[in-house]
Amino acid sequence: MAPHVRPRVFVTRQLPGEALDRLGRYVELQVWEDELPPPRETLLERVRNVEGLITLLTDKVDAALLAAAPSLRAVSNVAVGYDNIDVQACSARRIPVGNTPGVLTETTADFAFAMLMGLARKVAEADAYVRAGRWSTWSPTLLLGADIHGATLGLVGLGQIGAAVARRARGFGMRVLYVNRHPRPELEAELGLRRVDKATLLAESDFVSLHVPLTPETRHWVGRAELAAMKPGAMLINTTRGPVVDQAALAEALAQGKLGGAALDVTDPEPLPMDSPLLKLPNVLLAPHIASASHATRGLMASMAVDNLLAALEGRRPPHCVNPELFS
Repeated sequence: MAPHVRPRVFVTRQLPGEALDRLGRYVELQVWEDELPPPRETLLERVRNVEGLITLLTDKVDAALLAAAPSLRAVSNVAVGYDNIDVQACSARRIPVGNTPGVLTETTADFAFAMLMGLARKVAEADAYVRAGRWSTWSPTLLLGADIHGATLGLVGLGQIGAAVARRARGFGMRVLYVNRHPRPELEAELGLRRVDKATLLAESDFVSLHVPLTPETRHWVGRAELAAMKPGAMLINTTRGPVVDQAALAEALAQGKLGGAALDVTDPEPLPMDSPLLKLPNVLLAPHIASASHATRGLMASMAVDNLLAALEGRRPPHCVNPELFS
């Protein structure tokens, strides 16, 4: 990008790594320095004269924001998902939207499996038990958990992350079922997976792990009926999007002892309100949306977001473009 042409860019949060330093060599850069995201009114004010915008999942890019940003030419989301962005409205304005797929697959799968293991073996409860000074002796009945090896794992969605979780499950000798819009015969052959319908997956799985994007079809994919259909004592793991689960129904099912537990890296809303009934339940493992939070992965995500933005500002197709039809 020519040095005399310095488009104005707003970044809605400080990002790890050196990506923003690199971006600052080419653009007139403004970065929101607070830990919390910019309030809606502030965001609408800050985008009034910008040509580029780097967003996080907490930042809603909708028709109102686009109307407030007449000069906007590029949006780059630091995430794989982009349910915070009205892509259709952006496309109508010929604004490319970038995302950061692929780079966080293995890191997110690591964390999903860590949540599964931590929930099954009561790791957080055990840590709290020791720190509270309650450990008085070894006991054969203390903090008994569920075995992972030989158990049945049901994967809801078999994209890149779901497949990476399946590979980890294979190392534990798990039987893996999956539901997916399309069959994945190559993965079935490689990993010994079995595609089943929703009812079978819920009835037979000891662990159900969610790996679908948030769409109108997947919102509340796990609701009261699905929770009732799950195998007694089964455990639910969600590292995708909070609204894929009906959270009120989940809290109710957990309190009634219908499930063995739930591990949630994502909630609805985020952050989880302190009066949420989930916080009072011992069989819930909670994390603050950190499945991709490794130094390497978050740094790469920031770098990809900058690459996407710079390409779009130069009139080129971003390397990772959500609406590539703009460049057809």
